[in-house]
Order: sequence, then C-alpha cells, then structure tokens
Amino acid sequence: VYRYRTEEYSHTAVNKFNVIPESIPDWVFDFMPSRGGYFVGNVSPARMDFRWFALGNFVAILASMATPEQAAAIMDLIEERWEDLIGEMPLKISFPAIESHEWEFVTGCDPKNTRWSYHNGGSWPVLLWLLTAACIKTGRLKIARRAIELAEARLARDGWPEYYDGKLGRYVGKQARKLQTWSVAGYLVAKMMVEDPSHLGMISLEEDRAMMKPVLKRSASWTV
Repeated sequence: VYRYRTEEYSHTAVNKFNVIPESIPDWVFDFMPSRGGYFVGNVSPARMDFRWFALGNFVAILASMATPEQAAAIMDLIEERWEDLIGEMPLKISFPAIESHEWEFVTGCDPKNTRWSYHNGGSWPVLLWLLTAACIKTGRLKIARRAIELAEARLARDGWPEYYDGKLGRYVGKQARKLQTWSVAGYLVAKMMVEDPSHLGMISLEEDRAMMKPVLKRSASWTV
C-alpha cells in the first residue's frame, strides 16, 4: 500500500480502498514483520483504522472469511509479535493503545480506557478460547498451549480478573472485577479444545463454496 497509486477506479484498481500512503501511521512500519498480516480494524473512504483487533481477526478465521493464506498470516503475526499481542497475560484486545488526548474522543472519555487499559489495549483472558480455536483451525496448537500456560500461571492466583493493564498485560486492571465467569469460561473452553480439538466443530464454519461462486439465474418474471 505504501507504494500504491491513489485515485484509481474500476475493477483494475490495485489500491481498491484508495488508501493515501501518507495516512499510514508510523507505528505500522515497525509493527509489521517480514512474515504475517492481519485485517485492519476499519475500512472506509473517510478513515482507515490500522489497529489490530483480536476479535475481528479470530472470528474471520473461524467463520472462514479469511482464506487459508490469510489465516496463516494472522497466526504468523501472533508468533512474530508475541510480546505485543500476548505479552505476560493473553491477550490484547487491540493494539496499539490510543494515547495523548485521542483516546478521550474515540472512547467517549471513559476513564477505564486510558492507554493500555480496558478496551484501549487492555489484555482480556476471555479471548483465550478464541485464540485457541483459531490455532486449532490453522494447525498452530503450539501457540495456544504457550498462551494457556501463561494464563495458568496467574489467573487463579489473581482471582480471575476481568482484564489486565499495561503494555505487557502485567497488572490486574485498575477497575477490573474479580471472579469473572467469562474469564473462567475462556480458560476452561480453551483447555477443553486443546484436549479434544473435535470441539472446534461446534463454533467453526467451513467455507461456503456456493456462496463464493453463486450461480446467476433468470428471475421467474423474465420473458423473451
């Protein structure tokens, strides 16, 4: 995209979303590894949000919206940027955090959403099951096992908090509630899927070939 032309139109356009190269944030150049990729947070003519969002990328894999190549690239990114996306407690809901005064108008001034906290780069244990499911579907169980080991070392001891703060997810969230059932459930479902990967079939959708290549038919009202 950095070298793409702009203002291209029709089906031959390479820069399909007309991304202006100058709009790419500086952090993207350091964040993107030589192998790996992800679906950006938002695409629109007015604004592209280049942040990583865990939920969107994992659901894209599980719903087969991502091609096998794209799914593999997402898992490659997690391996290459482990400290950023997993850290000391899996896993980042988004990356990077919005800093300065921008977080105030993007998040509605919610005081929980200061940088590296809550929905602004916080670490959420409940997402562990989605990571595990994506790992199983892409054949990358080693990633899931490593993340589960990190969670096991602290979750119960910390009282099953809702979320963690800090760039590495080191601290229990400043307003995190304890004994959260979804934090417990995220861990338990992840463990169950690792022990029996066949459970993936309950939450994963396979590619719909018919939808990808629809057959165009004449309507019932069509006449010669």
